[in-house]
Amino acid sequence: LRPTAVSNTPGPASAMARAAAAEAFSRRLGAAVRGLSGAWYNRHMAAADRAIRARLPLVDLVLEVRDARVPATSAFELLHRRSPEEPDVRLLVALNKADLADKSETEKWVAFMKQRGCSCIAVNSHSRGSINELLNAVRGRIREIKLGVSDCTGTVLLVGIPNVGKSAIINAMHQIGRIGAAEKGKLKHATVSSHPGETRDISGYKVASHPNIYVLDTPGVLSPIFANDESGPRLVLTGKDSYEIQAFTCHYILFSDSCTSISGAIKDSLVEEYEIAQFLLTVLNLRTECREWENLNLDGDKSSFADAIPTRSCHTKRQYSSDHTQDFIVRAVRQALSETIASFQGDLGNENDLRRLVEIQFTHLQNAFRISAETIEDRNKCVAVKLLNLYRTGRLGHYTLDHVPDFRQEVAA
Repeated sequence: LRPTAVSNTPGPASAMARAAAAEAFSRRLGAAVRGLSGAWYNRHMAAADRAIRARLPLVDLVLEVRDARVPATSAFELLHRRSPEEPDVRLLVALNKADLADKSETEKWVAFMKQRGCSCIAVNSHSRGSINELLNAVRGRIREIKLGVSDCTGTVLLVGIPNVGKSAIINAMHQIGRIGAAEKGKLKHATVSSHPGETRDISGYKVASHPNIYVLDTPGVLSPIFANDESGPRLVLTGKDSYEIQAFTCHYILFSDSCTSISGAIKDSLVEEYEIAQFLLTVLNLRTECREWENLNLDGDKSSFADAIPTRSCHTKRQYSSDHTQDFIVRAVRQALSETIASFQGDLGNENDLRRLVEIQFTHLQNAFRISAETIEDRNKCVAVKLLNLYRTGRLGHYTLDHVPDFRQEVAA
């Protein structure tokens, strides 16, 4: 992963040197994931892979859901490693979780995909307006495909890697489409969970009338082989419960002795969370966002910060220091990060100095999170868990880890 370096980074390191130092934190993750490629590809995924392949030529449209924070890394490889003999599919890509990604980067990705001839739309599955836009895009594509056919019925195959939000999208589409059609009867729900692998079967849901459109929800399938060492760290950092590989890396990848399961039933380890949080801090340290928090006071009157965190209602809510998601804790965390970066005198192009900054930040974050555990290991674990949660829920800003390639580079589209 190559975080974007900035000119006002403390120390004399060049942008290239800073990026190289940050890469050292991700190489170990990436190499280990590549070395274990395929271990998470269990019989359920293999069966889902075959079922999806069999249905691809039978549907009118394929709706591929990706994570807007990693639009290239979260591509559904099954669609892009098909043999020349297999028929082409009509594809619409939905970049879900756009509310957690950098808006300008998402816009660039949508434009890039369209330039490559692939229909693409940014989506927030928790926004009714966003789902309506997605439904309209699906309706438009079905009408184009069924042009001249009266009383047609369109079929859409919903695909994607585990936990990119496929089931949340299909539930929202089903609910809106059902209300729009004024249909009676019990609402059908797909299982939504933060844990990957909840969807095991292919199920159909009606999402629109005039024309009638049915969407087939499918299990998430993660490719048995990653294209490069950068993919693993990006997927792991994007969400603790978001991908099958996260469960697999808990004890094995990050210097532990064994792995008891690849199904997610693995006890969290200190090393796993601590190492991922260290990698997160190297990403944040080389971004511009942290420096924008430098003059932020704990009252949160900085406009850029106020925009990022929802304001409270007129009724003051009681504050609990044990709840790390409360605004005053998030403000303290942001201030701790910005102050440690601003005061650091080391060379961020040097891996050892960068590691030293991260260690300093862990110490300051213990105070910001009001952590009073007895041992340093327990304190670091608490910091890591809470810091990763804030990052993954957008409380530390919105980041896109995959950057739009130039015209000479090829990515799945």
